[in-house]
Amino acid sequence: MFPQRRLRRLRRTPALRRLVAETTLTPSDLIAPLFVREGIAEPQPIASIPGVVQHTIASLRAEVGELRDLGVPGVILFGVPESKDAEGSGASDPDGIVQVALRDLRDTYGDDVVLFADLCLDEYTDHGHCGLLTAEGLVDNDTTLDRYAEIAVAQAEAGVDLVAPSGMMDGQVAAIRDALDEEDFVDVGVLAYAAKYASGLYGPFRDAVDVEIAGGGDRQAYQQDFRNAREALEEVRLDVAEGADIVMVKPAMAYLDILARVRAEHDLPVAAYHVSGEYSMIKAAAANGWIDGDLVALEHLTAIKRAGADLILTYLAKEVAAAL
Repeated sequence: MFPQRRLRRLRRTPALRRLVAETTLTPSDLIAPLFVREGIAEPQPIASIPGVVQHTIASLRAEVGELRDLGVPGVILFGVPESKDAEGSGASDPDGIVQVALRDLRDTYGDDVVLFADLCLDEYTDHGHCGLLTAEGLVDNDTTLDRYAEIAVAQAEAGVDLVAPSGMMDGQVAAIRDALDEEDFVDVGVLAYAAKYASGLYGPFRDAVDVEIAGGGDRQAYQQDFRNAREALEEVRLDVAEGADIVMVKPAMAYLDILARVRAEHDLPVAAYHVSGEYSMIKAAAANGWIDGDLVALEHLTAIKRAGADLILTYLAKEVAAAL
């Protein structure tokens, strides 16, 4: 007896496969993370994130224009300041590198590009933590919230569309939302790093922003434990209740189960961050001839969208958008 139900019929040709594809990746699904560094004259390559650079204001402007022309709708900015201090003062300085970059991009592109800005302190503090420290060297959650509020207002004044708090402090979305509303920035949105795990995949990113945690510490006391799923869902619920406009899962590939559960529970837009380590593993394996890097890149991003992401933050944005 031969099978009557032959699912291979619809896989026979590329045209048939396209016809019945359940998930199709497009450039409009992608957000490009970009680094902008203070005090440099030329873009600086980041060795551990091949193909990615620390931008000058001028090169950042050009890169955003190219991304826009490829159909990528938005970028998220990460600043690399010349100097750091215990308070992370550069994060909220009107003349801080991200605020300067935001004003330049807003003046150049108007509303043609959605401007996100990472909202955290680790790039700006001399101790490398995402918050202010107590005398005992512990991250002070509630004092940090006041700093996050100041940073949010500074970014809003510079022209950001959505701030993106990534520090995983309890109550951060509510504190930021209140501060923005009090200053009449009611249209500035919040992309919440709602389920951000303490992952081993962030190493290349920390190279990119010149961050080293003092004393060889880590962020496990505030980022999430990778053994937990229900806790992540509760973090997302809290951020939604506090006023998040978009919620995000980070990293992506090892957390597709979390992403799918967040998508099933919430009707807000859901983002996922395909992080530096995920990108660099593809690039390293492809450079050694072990995998087809282009195919794996497309497979990763399509899987993230299939799991439920409406937006994907990825260092692959430009090359994938150009290929689609």
